[in-house]
Amino acid sequence: MHRTRTTAATALAVALAVIPLAGMSGSSGAAAARIADAGDSPGAAASVSPTPQSVHDRSDHVTITRSVTVVAGPGTDAPALALVTRTLKDAGARHVVRAGRATSRDGQLTVYVDGAGAARTLRELDAGGAGGLPADGYALAIGAGRIALAGKDATGTYYAAQTLRQLLPHSDRPGARVRGTAVRDWPATPLRGVIEGFYGTPWSHQARLDQLDFSAEHKMNIYVYSPKDDAYLREKWRDRYPAGRLAQIKELVDRARARHVEFTYALSPGLSVCYSSDADVEALTAKFGTLWDIGVRTFAVPLDDISYTKWNCAADKARFGTGGGAAGAAQSQLLNRVNREFIARHRGAQPLQMVPTEYADLKASPYKKALATRLDRNVLVEWTGVGVIAPTISVAQARQARDLFGHRILLWDNYPVNDYVSKRLMLGPFNGRAPGVPGRLAGITANPMIQPAASELALHTVADYVWNDRAYDARASWRDAIRELAGGDARAERALHAFADVNYTSAINPHQAPELAAAIDRFREDGRAGRLDGVLRDLRNAPAVLRDRLDSRAFVRESKPWLDATRAWGDAARDALRLIEADRAGDTATARQLRQRIPELVKTAKSYVYVDMKGKRIPVVVGDGVLDTFVADALAGHGASRAARTG
Repeated sequence: MHRTRTTAATALAVALAVIPLAGMSGSSGAAAARIADAGDSPGAAASVSPTPQSVHDRSDHVTITRSVTVVAGPGTDAPALALVTRTLKDAGARHVVRAGRATSRDGQLTVYVDGAGAARTLRELDAGGAGGLPADGYALAIGAGRIALAGKDATGTYYAAQTLRQLLPHSDRPGARVRGTAVRDWPATPLRGVIEGFYGTPWSHQARLDQLDFSAEHKMNIYVYSPKDDAYLREKWRDRYPAGRLAQIKELVDRARARHVEFTYALSPGLSVCYSSDADVEALTAKFGTLWDIGVRTFAVPLDDISYTKWNCAADKARFGTGGGAAGAAQSQLLNRVNREFIARHRGAQPLQMVPTEYADLKASPYKKALATRLDRNVLVEWTGVGVIAPTISVAQARQARDLFGHRILLWDNYPVNDYVSKRLMLGPFNGRAPGVPGRLAGITANPMIQPAASELALHTVADYVWNDRAYDARASWRDAIRELAGGDARAERALHAFADVNYTSAINPHQAPELAAAIDRFREDGRAGRLDGVLRDLRNAPAVLRDRLDSRAFVRESKPWLDATRAWGDAARDALRLIEADRAGDTATARQLRQRIPELVKTAKSYVYVDMKGKRIPVVVGDGVLDTFVADALAGHGASRAARTG
C-alpha cells in the first residue's frame, strides 16, 4: 500500500479592493475566468488556469508591436523576466529590449515588471498594486497600450509572468491585438504541489525535471522527493549518495529554484533508527548536510509505514517504555533534535516536515497526544485525511486534524496515486475536497501515479483546486486539463477525452466511465444504436489517434497496455452492439457469427498487462463495470432470445 503525506493549515483572510470570484461555484480554470465581472465578451482572460481570484475584461486592448520595451524594477526576479521576454517573442515581437525607463516611441508596446512603473500603471489600469496581497500573490493589467505586472514577492512576479504567458497569443509575426484585462490574484493555501511518495518504480530523472516545469506552469510551489523505493531514503538512509546520484538531485534542486518550486528532501529512518542514539541523530543531520550543500532548503522526516509497537534497539524501550505514547515521545525527541540541531542552525532552512505513524484518521490516541504536546510547534505534520485515500475531506475534518495533532497540517493527498491498484490509470479529476479546506491547511501535496506524464491530467485539476478552491469545478477543470495535454489538436483532445473517461474511477471518483455509461443508458432508453456506435467507434479509434497525434510521447508510452486494452474493448463492445441489433432484427446468421467472435475479442481485451519493477505481470482494466458489463449483457440477451425462439 502506498503511504501518505499531508499539507498543513493556515487561513488566508485578505480584504482586497477587487471584484472577487471566490464565492462563485460551478466554474474552474478557463471556465471560471469567463465569469469575469464586466464586459459582454470573455476576452483573453478565459484562458487563465488556475482561475484567478479576480479577473475582469477591459474595453481597450494592446497590440504586440515589432519591438517591445521591458522596464523592470531593481532586483526583479530573473526567471520572471526571462519568461516575460520569451512570452512576448512567442506572441510575435521581433525585438524585446530591456530599459531603465519607458521610451517615447509612438505606438511601441511597453511592459512594466515590478518597480515604480509597474505600480503606477497597475493603478491607472484599475488592477491595484501587489502590496496588500498574501505571499505568491500578484497583479497584472493589460490595456491602454501597456502591460504591467508585479508580485508580492519574487514568486508572485513569476506567477504574474505565467499568467501573461496564458493571456498573450502565439503568433509568428507582430500585430496581434490582445483584449484589455485586469487580474488580481493569490493562492488559497501557502504550499501547493506534488509528493513523489508512492511504492513501485520511481520516476526517472527526466520525468522529475518535467514535473518541475509542469508545477511552475500551474503555480505549484513544492515538490517532495520521497519515492518509497529509493533505498537511500529508507533502508540505506544513513549512507551517503554516490556522486552521480547526488549530482542528479542537485540538477533537480537547481531546476526547482529556477521555477520557484521548493525542493523538499524527505528521509525516512523509521525502519532501523534508534531514537535514543546520538549516533543516529548525527547520521540523520549529516545526511541532511550533504543535501544542504547542493542547495536543498526544505527537509522532511516521514515516520509512516513503520511499526511503533516494536523498537529497533533495547535502549529505546528502556528510555521510553512501550505503547503509542512512548513512540510519540521518542519520535518527538528525534524530530526536535533535528529541528534544533540542524534546521535552526541553517539560515534559510524552511520549517521541518514530518509524517506521523498515525496519519490517516482523526481518533484521539496516546501517540497523537504525545506529538501534540512534545513536538516543536513549528514542525509541520502531514496527514492524509480520514483513510489512506480519503474519499472526501471537509473543513471540519481539517480543523479537527489541526486540533488533534496540535500543529499546522500539511495534507498528503493520495490522489492520483495507483501503486495499490497498478492495474488502473487514474485519469479522473481531483474531487471530494470541500471549498474552504485549503484555507485551513499549511498546504496540499498530491501523491501521483507511477506514470508521471499520465499523472498530469489529475495534477492539473489539483493545481486548480489548491489555488482557488472557491471557484473550482472538477469536471470543468478536467476538460481544461484534457485540452491542455492535447495541445490544441481537436482530434487528439476528443480521443484523450474518450480514453480518460474509461480510466476515470478511483476512491474519489467512484463512477467509472461516466460519459460512456450515460451513452449506454441512453441507448437502453431510446434504442438508437447509431448514436452509441459512434461513441464506441470514437473510443475504439482513440488509441490510434493518440499514438499518432499526441505531443506527449511519454503519455503514450506509459499508457501503452491501457491503450491496447481500450482498442480491444472498443472492438468487443461494437460487436456486442451489432449482436443486440441482429437479435432485434431476427438476423440469426449474423447473431451467430458475432456470438462466436465476441468471446475471443474479450479474451484479447483482458490479455494486456502492466509489468511492474519486480517483473510481475498485472492485467490492466479499462471501463470495468461498463464496457465488460455491456458486452456480457449483450451475450446474455442473445442467449435469452435464442432460448425463447427454440422454446
